[in-house]
Amino acid sequence: MKVIIIDDERLARQELRHLLEAHKETITIIGEATNGKEGIEMIKELSPDLVFLDIQMPEMNGFEMLKQLDEIPKVVFVTAYDDYAIEAFKVNALDYLMKPVDARLLKETIEKLEQPNEEEFYSTEEDSRAERKLTTSDHIFIKDGEKCFFPKLEDVRYFESQGNYVRVFFNNDKPMILRSLNALQEKLSTEDFFRANRKYLINIHHIEEIENWFNGGLKVKLSDQIEIEISRRQTIRFKEIMTL
Repeated sequence: MKVIIIDDERLARQELRHLLEAHKETITIIGEATNGKEGIEMIKELSPDLVFLDIQMPEMNGFEMLKQLDEIPKVVFVTAYDDYAIEAFKVNALDYLMKPVDARLLKETIEKLEQPNEEEFYSTEEDSRAERKLTTSDHIFIKDGEKCFFPKLEDVRYFESQGNYVRVFFNNDKPMILRSLNALQEKLSTEDFFRANRKYLINIHHIEEIENWFNGGLKVKLSDQIEIEISRRQTIRFKEIMTL
């Protein structure tokens, strides 16, 4: 598979080239471009099968560059920002990798690209995600009214049940999703998320303090300083899981 790397940062190009060395039986790097203008010329001249494309570049960003192409090759965005994830999937990007690129995630992307056709690529990707538990390295898509969000699960501090809805707390946002807390719990890795009580599902990586509480329970303080009680029943389970 013929590949071009387009990124204005020399070190980023070198690092990606180094990581792709592990896939040299599949990937052949045929060129590097330092900006959108060079990228357009190189794509037209070399007709790559795949482009690893940075988004934020001087003069012309990755999206603007793609708009100027009559024929667009397969694209994997590689960027330091997750703000563009939704827009990236709108232009049918095959994947979206965050800098610094994780070798394991890059390997998964290459394996997906080796699928014989695009339809099977998407089917395999969807089946894989549906079958496994989501971890803090995954992003989730949330639509609340007219607003869309694409947070990384490591930024989600906790989920709060509110009737038939669940409110998701991350950064300074707290959108609502139509889903039960039980159904949400089934999708998330127990290595990262713990059901504190009937109302709360917490990210254990955001726990900053723990203290004994009434009736044999515990109370935890999260990174945003909110305090959540762990029920007596769940306290037993929490200690079983977390104690050496």
